[in-house]
Amino acid sequence: MIKLGIIGTNWITQQFVEAAQATKQYQLTTVYSRHQDTATQFAEKNGATATFDDLNAFFSSDQFNTVYIASPNSLHFEQAKQAIAHHKNLIVEKPAFMNQKQMAEIQRLLDQNPDVLYFEAARNIHTPNFHAIAKQLGELKTVSGAEFTYSKYSSRYDKVLAGEVPNVFSPKFGGGALQDLGVYTVYDAVTLFGMPEEVAYFPQLIRTGVDGKGTAVLSYPEYTVTLNFSKISNSHMTSEIYGLKDLIEIDDGGEIQHVNYVDADGQRHVLGENDGTNPMIPEAQDFARVINDPEKPQNQKDYAYWRQLSVYVNKILFNLRQDAHIFFVGEGEKVIGDQRD
Repeated sequence: MIKLGIIGTNWITQQFVEAAQATKQYQLTTVYSRHQDTATQFAEKNGATATFDDLNAFFSSDQFNTVYIASPNSLHFEQAKQAIAHHKNLIVEKPAFMNQKQMAEIQRLLDQNPDVLYFEAARNIHTPNFHAIAKQLGELKTVSGAEFTYSKYSSRYDKVLAGEVPNVFSPKFGGGALQDLGVYTVYDAVTLFGMPEEVAYFPQLIRTGVDGKGTAVLSYPEYTVTLNFSKISNSHMTSEIYGLKDLIEIDDGGEIQHVNYVDADGQRHVLGENDGTNPMIPEAQDFARVINDPEKPQNQKDYAYWRQLSVYVNKILFNLRQDAHIFFVGEGEKVIGDQRD
């Protein structure tokens, strides 16, 4: 049984905890929050026995061996370093880290501590529907491009319109559409098509200084992949992977609840449907499989692949921000710019 500690008590943490418990492979034991009352409430609701409002004391606890980090984006790096120093496996909510310098440091620490396992929680690529997409993609005779869209209006944008700066739209905390919904679409592209040759990003900036929505273009040798994402508007546009006369049709690039193959005659063939279960269960199962049996050859192969994907996605996200001249607090253009290549 994996003893789980968590950082963050928001809705996504609740969803992951429920997914983890549904696998029967995890036991939530420990909760950290900046506010003791919040930690206690979350622990009582979910069956944890230990709570902390001091991060050093939390990581020093022997009541958990794996930590799920779902704090604001800008805090992931330092918390991940603490986890590694205390030999805790870490599951970091996407996006794992802000830039290539942070990612390189984490990879160095992981290499020095091979007993620690690291996972980026990008739930979409672990789902059965995503695997169905990948399988059908391999059967296309020709691939001529793709478009992935994932746009959902955030209730936090109401606060921006009211003059506030919530974390998810704050440059201090690494917010913005690319760093949130955009991550899923970048994972779609990199997992299915590999690393692009060039990237470009065309953001719509909002008052807080981050991107509320945007379009990214990833250039491959024979086609382009376009990513559309927004936290300030809704979209019901489907995502598509193009063959010649045929295509793969996806409801959106994040949830991936409905997937069809549309043949050359326009006939739809269902590849995958939403089964109504918690969408984070597949990733929780995958992570548990590796944590529980890290020496199994297939698990080692999968782990190395997921870890490399995380590095690739981090690089693309960083380069997209560089292209659009989007910098977070503490990231000077002169300093960060040296890391692009």
